[in-house]
Amino acid sequence: MYGSTCADMQVDVMGECLSSIKHVVGARRNRRQTAGEIARHTTQATGRPISRFTVARRLHGGGLFARRPVRCVPLTPAHRRRRSLWCREHRNWRDNEWGRVLFTDESRFSLSSDSHRILIWRERGSRNHPSNIIERDRYGGRGVLVWGGIMLGSRTDLHIFDAGSVNGTRYCN
Repeated sequence: MYGSTCADMQVDVMGECLSSIKHVVGARRNRRQTAGEIARHTTQATGRPISRFTVARRLHGGGLFARRPVRCVPLTPAHRRRRSLWCREHRNWRDNEWGRVLFTDESRFSLSSDSHRILIWRERGSRNHPSNIIERDRYGGRGVLVWGGIMLGSRTDLHIFDAGSVNGTRYCN
């Protein structure tokens, strides 16, 4: 190393630390680790300090970005079969048949200040990859429920409920 500059030595040390990120921690295997956690694990494994900013820059350079995971309602194989069957049974319906169908949906919005925001490391274009999806159908804290419906050429009013879900009794009221 005679004749090497301090900057050259720093690049060698940093390169060694960063190459161990994949081997020691594996941000692709544990996508929910923060850059700070990865930096701590790497520092412990190599004995050389590395900052979370360096980790984040290197992960970005490798095509990984901190993004919110997709949230979805878990569907069982039975749910999927019934949905697929329904679609096959109704694929040839005409406008007058679809005009008698009302599609409804409800969404719950949290009013709590804690959003429980989780970030994961993922590549561009991999948003809907199974490893980047969190199945969750329950929400914590206080919130409001917004319900509405659409049909061919029409829609319902938007209804806002303080709590709970829309059941037959609440729908009628």
